[in-house]
Amino acid sequence: MAFVANVAASLMSSPGLLVLVVALIALVLMVTSNRKPREKNPFATDCRRPAAALVTDQSARDRVIKNGFAIKKVPETLDAVVVGSGIGGLGVAAMMAKAGKRVLVLEQHDQAGGCCHTFIEKGFEFDVGVHYIGEMCGSTLNKVLFDQLTEGQLQWEKLDDELDVVSLGAENPRKFPIVQGNEAFKKALLEKFPDEEKAIDGFLLLLKKVRKSMMGYVGLRSMPQWLAKLLVKTGLVNYMTDYFKYAGKSVKQTLDELTDNQDLKAVLSYSFGDYGTPPKDAPFTMHATLISHYYYNGGYYPIGGASEIAFHMIPVIEKAGGAVLVRAPVNQILIDDSGAACGVRVHKSSGDIDIHAPIVISDAGLYNTYQSLLSKEVALKHGLDNVLSKVRHGVGAVSLFVGLRGTKEELGLKAQNCWAFTNNDLDAGFEEYASRSAEDAGKSDVPLLFISFPSSKDPTHEQRYPGKSTCTVITLCPYEWFEQWEDERVMKRGQEYKDLKMAVAARIWDQTCRLYPQIKDKVEYFEMGTPVTNKYYIGAPRGEIYGIDHNMARFSADTAIQLNAETPVPNLYLTGQDIFCCGLAGALFGSLLSANAVLNRNVMFDLLNLRKKIAKTK
Repeated sequence: MAFVANVAASLMSSPGLLVLVVALIALVLMVTSNRKPREKNPFATDCRRPAAALVTDQSARDRVIKNGFAIKKVPETLDAVVVGSGIGGLGVAAMMAKAGKRVLVLEQHDQAGGCCHTFIEKGFEFDVGVHYIGEMCGSTLNKVLFDQLTEGQLQWEKLDDELDVVSLGAENPRKFPIVQGNEAFKKALLEKFPDEEKAIDGFLLLLKKVRKSMMGYVGLRSMPQWLAKLLVKTGLVNYMTDYFKYAGKSVKQTLDELTDNQDLKAVLSYSFGDYGTPPKDAPFTMHATLISHYYYNGGYYPIGGASEIAFHMIPVIEKAGGAVLVRAPVNQILIDDSGAACGVRVHKSSGDIDIHAPIVISDAGLYNTYQSLLSKEVALKHGLDNVLSKVRHGVGAVSLFVGLRGTKEELGLKAQNCWAFTNNDLDAGFEEYASRSAEDAGKSDVPLLFISFPSSKDPTHEQRYPGKSTCTVITLCPYEWFEQWEDERVMKRGQEYKDLKMAVAARIWDQTCRLYPQIKDKVEYFEMGTPVTNKYYIGAPRGEIYGIDHNMARFSADTAIQLNAETPVPNLYLTGQDIFCCGLAGALFGSLLSANAVLNRNVMFDLLNLRKKIAKTK
C-alpha cells in the first residue's frame, strides 16, 4: 500500500508524467475494448493529378452540382447517407469514398454546395458564402486536404497582400490596411500606431501561443469521447494544451489588457464579423485562430468561383459508387427498434421516401438535427436538450448582391475586402444596432459592413462575364426583424417585407458608395437576401450563416467535448461547422472529426503523414 501511495504522490507532483500514464492506460483500453473495425486510410496515397481546364459549359456543370433526386438514382447497399451538401457533408463523404465507402449525400436545395454554391441572375454570377480562405498554398494542411478531396482539380488565386482594409468612422473614415506576413503585418500597424509597438508585439505573441495550442485542442476533439471527458474532468487537459486558458478570456478582455488605444483595439478585433460574435462575448482563441488563418500566408479565392468546390468534390464521391442528389429535403432520421439510426426519410409531394443505411451523418446543423430531424422522444432519451442548453443560435445575416457595369480595371476594384465600422467601439455599435426595432432598421447607418468584390478575386471572371463586376455586402442582423415572414413562399412575401428589406439595402448601399463612389451609377442588378432567405436556401433555423454562436461558453472545455461528431444516438454522427468552428476551413475540419469517428481511425494523423510525404517530395 505504501508503494501505491508513493506512486500516486509522484504522479500528482508530475503532471506531465500523469498525462503520459493516463494516455497509456487509455491506449490499452482502446485496443482491448474497441471491437469496431478500423477502416481504410483515405489518405494512403497522393491522388493529385494535373488540373484540367476550367469547365464553363453551364449544362455540364449542372449535371454534376444539380443532379436532381430520383429513387432510381439512389445507389444500392449504401455504407452511409449524409444529410446536407455543405462543405462538412461533402468533406466527410469524400473522405469515406476515398476509404472505399459508398455514400449518398442529400441536399434540400436545387444545387449542391451549401454556402459554397453560386447563383446567376441577369448575367451576373454571385458567390453566397466563400469570400476568401487562408493557407491555400504550398503544403499547408488546408491545401493538402483540399487537393486530396478534389484530386488536385480545385485551383486557388491569391488575393492582394493587403487583403483587408479596416475603415473606422461614418464620415471621413480612417483607413487601416491589413497586410499578410509577419513583418509586413506589424509594419503596417506601426505606421498607423507608432506608439503602440509593445501592444502590437504582445498581440502577435498571443497569436503564436494560441496557434501552438490548437494542435492540443484538435487532438482532444479527435479522441474518443470517454477519454476526452476524463482529461477535462480531471483537469489534465490543461497540461495537454493551453487552448482553454486563452479561451477563458474574451477578445475585448485580452485587448483591454494590451492597450488603451480604442482605434487599435478596433483594428485588432475587426474580423469578428467572420464568425458573428462581438468582441466582448467571443473567446480570444476563436479570434486568434481566424487572424492567424490569414496572417501568415494571405487569403485565397477559388478560381472559377465557389461552385468549383462542389463541382470537383462530387466526382470523388461518385467514383466510389456514391451520389450527391439535390431537391431531396430530409424531414426525419429513421430509428430502428434497437434505438439506432438506420436511414432517412425524404419528403416528396408524391409521397415520402425512406432510404436505409447503416450510418447517418448530419450536416444540417446541431439545432436542425436534434430538434427537427429526431423525435422529441429520442432527444429526451439521449439527453440532447442538455447539449443544446450549452449553446445558442448564431446571429442572423443579410447579404446584398449588386451587379455592376464595368471591369475591375475600369471600376478600380482590388482583390481585397473592406470592413467598414461607423465608430471604433465595435461592441457598443453592434449592441445599438441589434436593439433597433424593424421599423428603425434602415433609418440610420449600419455599424458593420463587410464589402467584397468577388469578380476582382477570380482571374477567370472577365473571360466568363466580360464587362461585368459584382459586389457583395454582408452584415449581421436580428432574425426578429424578418421573423413574421419565415413561413411565406420565397419571392412571395408581400410588399411590407420588400419595403423593409429594401430600406435596409438602400442604407447599406449608401454607406458602400461613400467608400466606393465610382460604383454608385454602375448598378445593373440589385437584390438582398435576409435571414429568412438564409432559412429557405441553406436551412438556417434563425437565419444564421455561422451555425451555433461562437461565444465563450461554446469554447469551454466542458461544452467542446459535447459537440462531438459521434452523437449519443447509435450510428448517428454530426459534421460541419457546429462541431468545430465556422467558415470553409472550420466546417471542413469538422468533416475531419466526423471521418475520424465514422472510419474509426485517426484521419488527422493520416493526413499529417501524407502532408509530410508531399513536403519531402517538394
